[in-house]
Amino acid sequence: MSRKQVLRSEPGPGGRRARAPLADDTGCPILHVDMDAFYASVELLDRPELKGTPVIIGAAGARGVVLSATYEARGFGVHSAMPMTRARRLCPQAVVIPPDHRKYAEVSKGVMEIFQTITPEVEPIASDEAFLDVGGALRRLGTPAEIGALIRAQVAERHGITCSVGVAGSKFVAKLASRECKPDGLLVIPADGVVEFLHPLPVAALWGVGERTEQALVRLGIRTVGDLAQVPVPTLRREFGAVGAHLAALAWGRDERRVTPHVPDKSIGAEETFSHDVDDPGEIHRELLRLSERVAARLRGGGHVGRTVSVKLRRSDFTTITRSRTLREATDVAKEIYATARELYGAAGLERVRLRLVGVRVENLRPAGSATRQLGLGERETGWREAEKAMDKAARRFGPEAVRPASLVRPPFDGIDL
Repeated sequence: MSRKQVLRSEPGPGGRRARAPLADDTGCPILHVDMDAFYASVELLDRPELKGTPVIIGAAGARGVVLSATYEARGFGVHSAMPMTRARRLCPQAVVIPPDHRKYAEVSKGVMEIFQTITPEVEPIASDEAFLDVGGALRRLGTPAEIGALIRAQVAERHGITCSVGVAGSKFVAKLASRECKPDGLLVIPADGVVEFLHPLPVAALWGVGERTEQALVRLGIRTVGDLAQVPVPTLRREFGAVGAHLAALAWGRDERRVTPHVPDKSIGAEETFSHDVDDPGEIHRELLRLSERVAARLRGGGHVGRTVSVKLRRSDFTTITRSRTLREATDVAKEIYATARELYGAAGLERVRLRLVGVRVENLRPAGSATRQLGLGERETGWREAEKAMDKAARRFGPEAVRPASLVRPPFDGIDL
């Protein structure tokens, strides 16, 4: 690589980290930081004996999907969002670990706190990745590449996992750079090397190029970003509409979007695909309760409350129905979310209809500290919310299965109640 040098954290003589020269990062204040195989890396902290082996994170049922996989498993073709049945065929020797979302949320929060000590210009785009504009931190912390190396070191030291960092002059190029240097790398794309970096890449690397768009481009003989860059913009507009002009700009590395800090979550939700189609209301109620517990924990973990509760109900023929209701007051309490979700399910008229998937989501979010609660007549000042916060503490210390509602522990029965 003549224009780009990847810095990786590989032990050198005496146990030191080997350093390699990096390309000129002048005019490259945008960092994209992406955790490496995040869920899997967090799980390996508790199971170090599995390091270096194929590990898959996901539900083991026939309809489960891969949420994360170690790079050893990826070497067999396993990747995120792949059906678990296919992943097991590709890599039958892999160890499958069910996900623990509370654990991941806690580590994610710690990683984001590291970013905030670097710069307030942080734009999280997932629990395991974010854009940073470090232009205002250069005098205090050094060059963008040095800041990227500092972030990688702090994430490894404090949380025991690795991340990859792309450094560039735009969000689009920085994100591609972090992908190119995975795992555990840092890659600078210099301002005068963007075109050289982009043009050999497959056209599917561009944002906005999904499977159908890629097929359409290939039919036109456009296979690389460089091929696309040579097509006149009017031709692309004629074939793809406004998207064509957008792709033409990206092909030359033009991306004017700024890092937007403190983007609030618009909603928080969870869903589950059953291992077999279910028409038993009791079983569906239990799953709605389980999902409500998960959503409420994520709300409290992120310091949010929300007013609108919605359910997602997918029938066996893949027809999907959603229902929602706005509450009188915002909440982060699983009991209230579940009661509303259960009522919405009942009102949908699907109590004896076979379902393959159910989901619960809370929208219309606001900071928990900004919400006031009007107590009902005879209602105590402390109650379910305090109990659930205590459950959060127990789960962090003893694991997500340490404390659960009795209806998720005892044999099933009709009329689940918290």
